[in-house]
Amino acid sequence: MKVEFYGHVRQYHNIKSEIDKNIKTVLESGQYVMGPMLKQFEAELAAYHGTKYAVGLANGTDAIWLALMALGIGPGDEVITHPNTFFATAEAIWIAGATAVFVDCCPTTKCICPEAIEAAITPKTKAIIPVHLYGQCADMVAISKIAKKHKLKVIEDNAQSIGAHGPKFKVGQLSDAATTSFIIQKNLGTFGDSGGLVTNNAEIDKAVRRLRNHGSTARNVHSYGFNSRLDDIHAGIISAKLKHLDEYNDARRKWAARYTAGLKDCKTFTLPVELKGYRHVFHLYVIETLKAEWRDQLVDFLVKNGVDAKTHYSIAIHKQAGYPWGKKARIAGSVANAEANAVTCISLPMYPELNAKEVDYVIAKVKEWDAQFASQVPAGKKSAKSGDCCCSCK
Repeated sequence: MKVEFYGHVRQYHNIKSEIDKNIKTVLESGQYVMGPMLKQFEAELAAYHGTKYAVGLANGTDAIWLALMALGIGPGDEVITHPNTFFATAEAIWIAGATAVFVDCCPTTKCICPEAIEAAITPKTKAIIPVHLYGQCADMVAISKIAKKHKLKVIEDNAQSIGAHGPKFKVGQLSDAATTSFIIQKNLGTFGDSGGLVTNNAEIDKAVRRLRNHGSTARNVHSYGFNSRLDDIHAGIISAKLKHLDEYNDARRKWAARYTAGLKDCKTFTLPVELKGYRHVFHLYVIETLKAEWRDQLVDFLVKNGVDAKTHYSIAIHKQAGYPWGKKARIAGSVANAEANAVTCISLPMYPELNAKEVDYVIAKVKEWDAQFASQVPAGKKSAKSGDCCCSCK
């Protein structure tokens, strides 16, 4: 059997008529950039999040960068985030001219550790960018309290967790803005690059709209800005898919539960944890081998057996060749959890259009590999359980 990592083509064929209808509407309108389909999608995106505003942008990197600019954050300022995520989070900070400050992640969720954030704050700190990693929200209640205490701005990087929420919050409710990416592999993805931002702050909305369109607020009137517009064809594609997003995320959760039930007795790796009261939407289903050297061995075994397993963020940002960009970076305290996550993570196939036969085949192959190495598990090692955490996510 062959189990692909992505289900983009299956998804397209499942709602082909809806996507094609929106594309046709745009093509026949003659308005392809900053047109009515974009306006419609922005209204739908804001309604989905329960925020006042939503802005379509060219990609998720620009969304973070322009949010920072809208908040007046730049050279001389520090922005706290964590290094076990995609490079673009830090890249956007550097593009804005600010300094990226890396702190550790929670050992259970792999999201940013609130206690580590507070310990890293200096007089130069101006903002926090928590990444809702793999599909689960960071502890926004704790992060929001820290931000209010120290008068900091918060931008949620929600590229991986659209549709997720915590026990007492939705994405965008406890921050100045929440950004996302609509690149094809995301839970809500178009056929290319796209991104967006949601906010309840009218000034941020106004500033980002100006910045995305060459600083323009009216035809032929320009100030300082850039070109970061979400075109109407992509807006139409995402609009069609947005109507199915909760259904898609429910399917991801179903397959994640099947993986967890099937793999719970394995010894050589830990399973993802969903904290009580949170809705994890499993952009990725990530297991972590107990030994770093096992990670590539298991990936190779799965690929040779037809399972398209992958690694995501397998090099922490502070270990990338591009770090530090212009020397505008620092590490605050230990980042041991983030480093361990980077070198042991494996993503199993995860998308709504999987079927039970495929998921069970992946489970069988992972268990087959685990049985070969279970006797070599270091003494005292065990899978992380909900509550095994040094952070406020307890």
